Amino acid sequence: MSSPYSGATPAGTPQSLADPTPQNYAADYSGNMGTPMTDAGHPDVEGVSVGALIGEVAKDMSTLMRQELELAKVELKAEAKKAGTGAGLFGAAGFAAYMAIFFLSIALWWALSHLVGHSWSALIVAILWGAIAAVSGLMGKKKFQQVNPKPERTVETLQQVPGALKPN
Repeated sequence: MSSPYSGATPAGTPQSLADPTPQNYAADYSGNMGTPMTDAGHPDVEGVSVGALIGEVAKDMSTLMRQELELAKVELKAEAKKAGTGAGLFGAAGFAAYMAIFFLSIALWWALSHLVGHSWSALIVAILWGAIAAVSGLMGKKKFQQVNPKPERTVETLQQVPGALKPN
């Protein structure tokens, strides 16, 4: 007997997400149990015990779960790769912004030096950046104080579990 699922591949898996050597997941996990098919394409279960049918359903469910887990792994791997690329691009954008601010600060320093001299203009630009740093730091501190590290809803539901397991 051959399984009606032999040669199957995970449904909906784009080839670009699959490994370079595609696997036949059903063949990896399926046993020799299989329901023969009638000429009409329906399972021929006549004369098959209930235990054998339940065993095949359990095997099929196990195969399906393994296939779904493998599909999830492939999809998560692809999404993680995209997220890593995005994070790298954000890092590059941050560095470019830093360089732009740095050179704009030098330009402001140079422009102010024509009005008040080099030393005073450098001090003015430094005080300006100090004020920006102080305001940003205070805003960041305020946001961190609003963070609650304890997952309140999870703790509440976990406290209900022991009571649910006790017989009434």
